Amino acid sequence: MNKTVDWAALRKDFPILDQKVHGKPLVYFDNAATSQKPCAVIDALVHYYEHDNANVHRGIHELSNRATNAFEAARTRAAKFINAKSADEIIFVRGTTEGINLVASSWGTKNLKPGDVILLTEMEHHSNLVPWQLLAQKTGAKISYLPVTGDEGLLDLSKLDSLLTKQVKIFSMVHISNSLGTLNPVAELCARARELGIVTLVDGAQSAGHLPVDVQAIGCDFFAFSGHKICGPTGIGVLWGRQEILDAMPPYQGGGEMILTVGYDKTEFKHAPHRFEAGTPDISGPIGLHAAMDYLDAIGRENIWRHDQELAQYTYEKLSALRDVRLFGPKLNSANRAGLVSFLLKDVHAHDVVTLADQAGVALRGGHHCTQPLMHKLGVESTARASFYFYNTKAEVDRFVEVVKEIQKFFGQ
Repeated sequence: MNKTVDWAALRKDFPILDQKVHGKPLVYFDNAATSQKPCAVIDALVHYYEHDNANVHRGIHELSNRATNAFEAARTRAAKFINAKSADEIIFVRGTTEGINLVASSWGTKNLKPGDVILLTEMEHHSNLVPWQLLAQKTGAKISYLPVTGDEGLLDLSKLDSLLTKQVKIFSMVHISNSLGTLNPVAELCARARELGIVTLVDGAQSAGHLPVDVQAIGCDFFAFSGHKICGPTGIGVLWGRQEILDAMPPYQGGGEMILTVGYDKTEFKHAPHRFEAGTPDISGPIGLHAAMDYLDAIGRENIWRHDQELAQYTYEKLSALRDVRLFGPKLNSANRAGLVSFLLKDVHAHDVVTLADQAGVALRGGHHCTQPLMHKLGVESTARASFYFYNTKAEVDRFVEVVKEIQKFFGQ
């Protein structure tokens, strides 16, 4: 899709952006942590609670039927959003974190044994690291890591052949790094793993709302993403898995709704996805997520991707022209850089940068970004991060760069 997009008009769909913080117009550059919500999503949530609020699946009255239809329509929409073969491959979870935990707990506990290897990358978010550490402790499996090459933040693919051994049972990888902005070649990595019969999982938290995602083209076995990072509500996400793998996995949790029959001595479980959705689910979340997916695809995620990349390249260029600024992630004009820029000012802690930026109305993120091992690898405690979405503008980047200059002056640089 190459249509011309009126980005300024879209910005008006986000009421929260039209405000002042500490007396200054808000510049919201913390989109990798969570995105803002358009009126279409807010309206969908309000409509559900004002007109259709009821529990799903169990009732036979009108409100329950409406709620159930909307809930399952969201599942079908999520399948289309990532080009899954069937809505039955879509499991609603609280977010990417729970999706990965579900795979580690259900698939991992059943399939891993002492001596098996879990392969990750050195740039993983804690959500795609800690669950595997817990699983390794439980099963006796070991964890190996595909290295990252310095500040530029690319995966060292020359090490892949030596790491993809017959002991590796699952390769779990991030699609786009939330700390570096690196777009990883996940289709290539999954293809290499698939040749050896290795199961793959892709963490799509930073990719699903920013570029077109086709799980069949990627060739992974699992894909997880979060609603709140793609203009949807918090507390809702999607885990996609290949049907044959899901059907062979034991339940993640037990309770109502995920059963066929229950006796005092035995329980029979439903097929996927319902066997993984015990209890009353988040009903409004999928409904809001449905509206968010419609909204993004009306814009075109390929258009969003180009917009985000342009802002990141513009920001990188502006910051690289300043003195005493250390930049992380793929270099200028790299096709591998997504819409975020992590940086440090010489002798200034990232938290100080973010605190002073906030006083100027600019919302950044400072810290280890839930990637502490990666920070240690880079030899830093933390970075400051500006992350963009389609409602951000070059004018906002210019304001942000001026604020960075003011912070440098404040610290006598």
